Amino acid sequence: MINVGDAVPTKVFYLDRDLLKAYADASGDQNPIHQSEEFAISVGLPNVIAHGMLTMALVGKFVTDWAGGSANVKEFSARFIKPVIVPAREKVDLTVTATVVEIEGELIRLDLTATSAGVKVLGMAKACVHAANL
Repeated sequence: MINVGDAVPTKVFYLDRDLLKAYADASGDQNPIHQSEEFAISVGLPNVIAHGMLTMALVGKFVTDWAGGSANVKEFSARFIKPVIVPAREKVDLTVTATVVEIEGELIRLDLTATSAGVKVLGMAKACVHAANL
């Protein structure tokens, strides 16, 4: 049984430059801030950063996996507040957690937290899922 206040098990995703390149190729987003350290620094970033939509997609996967499939996800939203910084030849974490904040019939509302290197990267992250398979 799921109750208000319950924590969803934490999931850690790992991002590296190979994943950023694969995402750039799949999405068509070849912005050099996601691939060139020199360019990223030249525009004021600390290093290459992950695509925001890749970050959202991974958090969405966390919600979808917990909910038992995408058909059970009724709402999902967040704001980008900090980038996920991905230095060369390193894997960085994207750590996702959630807490059940409301239950209305078969709908469960979650507050989500996504961090990388201990820094919160998404704000106002929320989801609403159908509880049929939970």
